[in-house]
Amino acid sequence: MTVVAGNILKLKSKNSDPVEYSLPIGVELVGLNSLIGKTIKLTFEGQINCIETGKKIKKSYAQGFSYPAFISLAKCDMCIMKPETCHFDKGTCREPEWAEKNCFVPHIVYLANSSGLKVGITRESQVPTRWIDQGAHEAVELFRVQDRKTSGLIEVMVKEYMGDKTNWRKMLQNLAPEIDLIAKRDEIQALLADRMGEFDIEIRNEELHEINFPVIEYPTKVKSIGFDKVPEIEGTLMGIKGQYLIFDHAVLNIRKHQGYHITLEY
Repeated sequence: MTVVAGNILKLKSKNSDPVEYSLPIGVELVGLNSLIGKTIKLTFEGQINCIETGKKIKKSYAQGFSYPAFISLAKCDMCIMKPETCHFDKGTCREPEWAEKNCFVPHIVYLANSSGLKVGITRESQVPTRWIDQGAHEAVELFRVQDRKTSGLIEVMVKEYMGDKTNWRKMLQNLAPEIDLIAKRDEIQALLADRMGEFDIEIRNEELHEINFPVIEYPTKVKSIGFDKVPEIEGTLMGIKGQYLIFDHAVLNIRKHQGYHITLEY
């Protein structure tokens, strides 16, 4: 038996066929694909550390931060969730230097299918990691723009025709409908053609990106568990999709528990 302990971070992924997943735990990076079909045990030791400062905390905010970090870091500001509300030009950005490196860089507006058609945005450097994290089995780029706020403004326009949310239960059940994303991309680009003149954009005509997740059996009913209520989680690992470990009896969102001190046995 192998035992590894430490604070965990979100799953790392490599875009291969299927996706290769690893769990950062303490100073280790544990490959998970080889554990699919086997019994593993995860035990929460009752300690949480802020993923930004390392300080012990009683409760985490925004998937791993202490409250002081949550209210002070630019990466935790509301404009990250709603980039069209960016207030950098007003001189009120929490961390201008961070914004220069993360917000004023090329972004992609895309369409994806994880539980149905949705629009989203991500830094160009995060393609296709963002799609993998969302559990999208296919995605296609719509536009490439030069900054995050512009991507957010365009996303708002696209949302007039579709949603921007993932139904995580349907995603984990692999119940996404068949959608011709290339046709939808062409349709949206045509619908917005007359409104794009105010933006510095590049219209994307890239091929469809398809993603294959390492899952041997999807659940018919989805039961979510977490370490706050179930500190010891043991079962057969049936697969991994998005940021979820799929067990034979429940699913576990790893990203939600960033900063938790966990012992992994396998």
